[in-house]
Amino acid sequence: MLPPLPMRNSSKGKREAILDLSKYVNERIRVKFTGGREVTGILKGYDQLLNLVLDEVEEEINEPEPQTRKLDLVVLRGPTITLLSPVDGSEEIANPFVAQE
Repeated sequence: MLPPLPMRNSSKGKREAILDLSKYVNERIRVKFTGGREVTGILKGYDQLLNLVLDEVEEEINEPEPQTRKLDLVVLRGPTITLLSPVDGSEEIANPFVAQE
């Protein structure tokens, strides 16, 4: 007979989120995903797994031609997010480690 499995210790406490997104609630943010998708929208909520709720979302589609698609309220899964940044106060720069053609 196998010994009983130890009970989980509930006094360990909750896991805390890696990022403090509270200062970005009701602010416009940009989110990039694995696979290349990119959206911007107003952060309405989040959880400890980095699942996000965005409102007034615009998805930027780059293939075959650059265009945008407007969406309303969207839930984004945390494990698929690769980059998260505020829209205001940031700008995209060229990668200095990539050889220029």
